[in-house]
Amino acid sequence: MNMKIGQLAEAAGVSCDTLRFYEKRGLIRALRGENGYRQYAPETAQLVGYIRMAQKLGFSLAEIGENLPALWEAREPEQAIAQLLAEKVEAIDLRIAELQALKTGLLERIRLVCPLAAGPA
Repeated sequence: MNMKIGQLAEAAGVSCDTLRFYEKRGLIRALRGENGYRQYAPETAQLVGYIRMAQKLGFSLAEIGENLPALWEAREPEQAIAQLLAEKVEAIDLRIAELQALKTGLLERIRLVCPLAAGPA
């Protein structure tokens, strides 16, 4: 049985505004009843839960939107999700290395007489 926006919001633990935002971004879909009210399939609550968890794990809404079609079509969604998580870990490791290099550069500059002068060649 389809749910109205308020029912879905309660079931998913989000606000109606959040659901409208997700719909606007193309992450969820609603049908419109004859009265114009949004009606959501029951599985949409699970999808909203996935979106919220993915955000907590560092995925942007754009990334989530890009990955959803492949996840829905995957023969083994668990493996597809595991692959996405592994790729995210790799991206985080790369970013950590970049930040560590930046930190090292800043610490080297602090030790200079004039921190903005060119360092040793």
